[in-house]
Amino acid sequence: MTEKPEKYLTIKENGTHELVIKKSRFICSMARTNTVEEAEIFVKKITNLYKDATHNTYAYTIGFDNTCVKACDNGEPSGTAGIPELKALQLMNLNNITAVVTRYFGGIKLGAGGLIRAYSNSVTQAAENIGVIKCILQKKISFSIQYKHLDKILYFLRQNHISIFKQEYTTDINLTVLLDSSDIDKFEQDINNILAKHVEFSIGQDLYNEILLTDFDYHNQ
Repeated sequence: MTEKPEKYLTIKENGTHELVIKKSRFICSMARTNTVEEAEIFVKKITNLYKDATHNTYAYTIGFDNTCVKACDNGEPSGTAGIPELKALQLMNLNNITAVVTRYFGGIKLGAGGLIRAYSNSVTQAAENIGVIKCILQKKISFSIQYKHLDKILYFLRQNHISIFKQEYTTDINLTVLLDSSDIDKFEQDINNILAKHVEFSIGQDLYNEILLTDFDYHNQ
């Protein structure tokens, strides 16, 4: 079984984005897909949706470190559609993604170079328009506090950029946050110091924390 990576990039959600280049429409449909089967199902779905289109080209990368990739030109000149789409996904370091770029020909030929740029830009702009997230593998940490301590704990969490995964109100307030394993000991110590008392913590399962990126310097993620 493949070990889960500590972090990876993917799109925030499924979505579409359209470009018009020299009267041709390029509609990029993107989806988060975790298996080859999911990728092929998505390709078939989009192809059926735009079955009147001139071309429905696609590329997908499944798994981490490009474990399984595929690209299809669907009638465009060889190497001008699917491969540029795949390379765009790889340059952005995106994982578990399927992109289908639908083209409605507008009557003006783009040439090989123009097609490569069109299909590549279609994928890149679609990802940026939809939103890219960094998924960081972290642990769930749960603890309870009294209502009177909520404001100071929320302030501490905000100051340290720790988001609340779950919040429940009972006789006390039960909070669950996501932390890197290396930060757990210090976090527990800080909470105990803030409240000047011993707090019981429960360490739960590993979970990917999804953080929306606000810039697109993918190589430094």
